[in-house]
Amino acid sequence: MIATAFSWLVFIGAGLVAIVAALLMVTRRNPIHSALWLIVAFFSVAIIYLSLNAQFIAVAQVIVYAGAIMMLVLFVIMLIHLEAEQELTSKKTSAKIIGGFITIILFLEIVAAVLSFQVTGTKGPFTPQMLANYGNVRSVGMVLYGKYMFPFEIASILLLIGIVGAVVLSKRRKE
Repeated sequence: MIATAFSWLVFIGAGLVAIVAALLMVTRRNPIHSALWLIVAFFSVAIIYLSLNAQFIAVAQVIVYAGAIMMLVLFVIMLIHLEAEQELTSKKTSAKIIGGFITIILFLEIVAAVLSFQVTGTKGPFTPQMLANYGNVRSVGMVLYGKYMFPFEIASILLLIGIVGAVVLSKRRKE
């Protein structure tokens, strides 16, 4: 009883922290501050995964997103000239009005999607007994590196292309 209540408190607390961190990430003007709030959101999502007994996904969340991706984001932010970018931006009220309008439309679409959501999925090949025998990490590994090996490799190649593109774009600005 107490363990269940505590796990719900951890789940709800991590969810609230994730929501607040995501909002702070979007509303910060400084990109470094936004990146740091994104790291907080990633860690709180990892806590949510841990509370749902998805240890592999939680560790992957921390290693891949909070570690590697955020280091790339910070690296790219450091490569570009933030001072020059901030001087070029001025207070454009029309752009702010259009951006606010688009934000409201996207928020209403998200609310509509959440309200109309229905779970209609099919059962996968792993039964609870198989998961107990193999474990969560082995089950995810078997599916990820078995059935979904090609899409996994394509995603890694796309990330590599993005990194190379960011470096090329930042070198062009320096020259």
